Amino acid sequence: MDKKGLYTIDKKSSTISDANLDVIIALNSNSTAIINELREIIYQKDEEIAFLKAKIKNFEERLNKNSSNSSKPPSTDAFVNKKPRTKSLRKKSGKKPGGQKGHKGTTLRMVDNPDETVPHKLHRCETCGINLEDVEITNHERRQVFDIPPITIRVTEHCAEIKNCPNCGCTNKAEFPEWVKQSVQYGSRITALSVYLRDYQLIPYDRSCELLSDVFGCEISPATLNKAEKVCFENLELFENEIKTLLIQSNVINCDETGMRINGSRNWLHVVSTGNMTCYSAHPKRGSKAMNDMGILPNYDGTIIHDFWSPYYKYSCMHALCNAHLLRELTGIYENYDQQWSKDMGDLLIAIKECVDEAPEMSDGLEADQIKNFEEKYDHITKAGLKENPLPLITPTNKKKRGRKKQSKSKNLLDRFTSYKDDILRFMNDFDVPFDNNQAERDVRMMKIQQKISGTFRSTEGALSFCRIRGYISTAKKNQRSVINAIQNAISGEPSVSDLCN
Repeated sequence: MDKKGLYTIDKKSSTISDANLDVIIALNSNSTAIINELREIIYQKDEEIAFLKAKIKNFEERLNKNSSNSSKPPSTDAFVNKKPRTKSLRKKSGKKPGGQKGHKGTTLRMVDNPDETVPHKLHRCETCGINLEDVEITNHERRQVFDIPPITIRVTEHCAEIKNCPNCGCTNKAEFPEWVKQSVQYGSRITALSVYLRDYQLIPYDRSCELLSDVFGCEISPATLNKAEKVCFENLELFENEIKTLLIQSNVINCDETGMRINGSRNWLHVVSTGNMTCYSAHPKRGSKAMNDMGILPNYDGTIIHDFWSPYYKYSCMHALCNAHLLRELTGIYENYDQQWSKDMGDLLIAIKECVDEAPEMSDGLEADQIKNFEEKYDHITKAGLKENPLPLITPTNKKKRGRKKQSKSKNLLDRFTSYKDDILRFMNDFDVPFDNNQAERDVRMMKIQQKISGTFRSTEGALSFCRIRGYISTAKKNQRSVINAIQNAISGEPSVSDLCN
């Protein structure tokens, strides 16, 4: 109270009790103005507290993010104070660990006709010491050692005959095979191996050359390896175009993109794939410009599976969303905001997946009554989610703001489930559509490992070469073809889609 008997207002004060407010009203003749001033202070403090709470919540959410409840890669989990326990969507099968009944094992077994037999003779009796060299052999105990013989380079000399014609005196020379172009050169097999080491095993140029030198005794330079890659890249152009045509004709394709560095700058790796085909592309852009230049999606009218990257929706085809990503986001919402709808939706998606997995092999989709039941549960959960995430109240401070109102992450995810119901549940109606986008993610994973091993690409040409060759190798692996033989065919100018994909 001041000297005049009136209470003064300290605007830096955090709280004012109701009792103090009654005293002020009783003692101050100008009570209405003071009450309004107090209300304004309280309102400002409430807004400041709400802002700070939201900021703290945001920091807590960022700290709680890991690979199980967000799109963060598992490699970042090691840098938190406590690495999160791995959570799997799979339920316990009740089977014992190890190989199951009927599983074809790969145990090393004896062969009937070994390449070499080494006899070990018995000379004396270990008990009495009598000479046993002339005693008849009653039996043998066999042991076999599987090993690699010493590897050496095999040099093949090609001799072209030269003859003088006795009739006209013309000097004639026999033709060498088309692939024998130099007086001294490496064959297609060792050249294919060098490309295999670099583009499949992801061993850097210098180390690939060291391995070839240590194992085979051949001194191949990084420039020679790079030249082999260039030949392989050029010979695979037609193959890549044919793969793109086959992908366009596929009913379902998986799409994904990830960052990659080329010559120190941020670029993007795009992949379009199926269970037996892979096509990669490197581009400075991440969006539709890159997808258009790749030449697949603009001409595609099937179903593409993706991770809700908005440029995919520019293409007038069917869409299906990766439910593995959605499950991680739902887990994050439940763990950080304790919203029941997100847990219920996650349980529902897993239940639908289990039902799809148990469906007869010849079925195209679930039965009509099953679909209706699941869709009703889906709608019920989204309605419950809307009650947990009501629209924000209009206050004097936000009613004048223009543009789209900022929403919570919970509400944004809920809106996605409301607006893209058909794309999320497409796997339920069409069994050709998988539950997730793991196919594309697996195809991207090895490309990310390449960058972790070798770092950035030094040129755009090198990145494009690696993408085309790696797509060819991935396609060969998916079709159970020998990678070495496939690369050898490419270097020889004979890569065939029919040989790889049939």
